[in-house]
Amino acid sequence: MASVSSAEPEYLPSSVQGAVKILVTGPFGVGKTTLVGALSEIAPLRTEETMTAVGEGVDDLTGRPHKSTTTVALDFGRITLSTRLALYLFGTPGQQRFWPLWEDLSRGALGAIALVDSRRLEESFDVLGLLEEQRIPFAVAVNRFPDTPAYPEEELRAALDLLPGVPVLTCDVRDEDAAHRLLIDFVDHLRAGALELS
Repeated sequence: MASVSSAEPEYLPSSVQGAVKILVTGPFGVGKTTLVGALSEIAPLRTEETMTAVGEGVDDLTGRPHKSTTTVALDFGRITLSTRLALYLFGTPGQQRFWPLWEDLSRGALGAIALVDSRRLEESFDVLGLLEEQRIPFAVAVNRFPDTPAYPEEELRAALDLLPGVPVLTCDVRDEDAAHRLLIDFVDHLRAGALELS
């Protein structure tokens, strides 16, 4: 069931005339829900459900012993960028069984932040492949967990088989300031790409 804050909703100012959509995607348990929550100016909409015995043998909890919930549809957050423009964040579910939602969530997205866990890079291949198939501009963001080993960017690029134009960023998504710097770097990347095309 979706969790919604009981506080008064924060409506957009009537002056806002445009919106952009950014996907936050990545494999199961990589920090997507946490990143959307760190960035959103409103209480984020979350469709998290408690993990049950049914998921045993399906959801690999290796290295994630304290994970007890999972996103089953989406996470949603909002940032008002100016009096005329809002940015909507759509966090995707990580498990393949929820991927039928992925195409709908990605429709109209300006770009995507693809979170990866450098301890389990192989889990990211399918998501990166989906982004490439959909031709959605993206950046890879390595979420720094407490025991995350530091790898040189060149090694990460080679391991993920990234094209030269895909930026590799790092962030501890639990840190709001770091999360906002990540978003700024990503938007700068999108803007630079748009200038190259113009």
